[in-house]
Amino acid sequence: MRGCEQIPWLYDALCTVCEATGFKRWRQWLATGARGRTLDLGCGTGRNLPLFPSGVRAVGVDPERASLRRARRRSRGTPLVQARAEALPFRDGVFDTVVTGLVFCSVSDPMRGLAEVKRVLAPNGTLRMLEHVRSTKPWKARFQDWIQPAWTRASGGCHPNRDTERTVTAAGFAIDERTRRAKADMRRFEARPARGGEYNRS
Repeated sequence: MRGCEQIPWLYDALCTVCEATGFKRWRQWLATGARGRTLDLGCGTGRNLPLFPSGVRAVGVDPERASLRRARRRSRGTPLVQARAEALPFRDGVFDTVVTGLVFCSVSDPMRGLAEVKRVLAPNGTLRMLEHVRSTKPWKARFQDWIQPAWTRASGGCHPNRDTERTVTAAGFAIDERTRRAKADMRRFEARPARGGEYNRS
């Protein structure tokens, strides 16, 4: 059985509801900060693609062919590639920006996916990320752990209890605290491959 993330019309309907309740501003932040050659990793049905600034040369990647067909209708001139985060078919250092919006909750191997992001980013490239994360409230985190197996099956891969910020740091990125925003279990931030001496509060 497919989860809701693999049913494009249902996924779009859910996104429309979320965007009407304030999520749209977060998506706009995610896309409008992109620069240069940009990888929209996990582009899904292409909701980010029309929001990129002029001058951005975007490439969309998603593992679901049906989602890419819907993305094509939103942005006909954008190259779209069917691939997984853990095996990106691009040369090293080719992207100035990688954008991921509500993606790494569903990546099967987040550390491998982030290693691939790091590989395809240019030396001074930027990862712009928008994710829901494990709650900082103990009771809610326990609830997320409890519902995770059923939720992951129903959604088609989403894990509600992932500590994605900690994973990003462990994968060798430094989160720019100036860009970090938190609202309940939602996070948005920029990160860059860490250099010597850089670290993150976790």
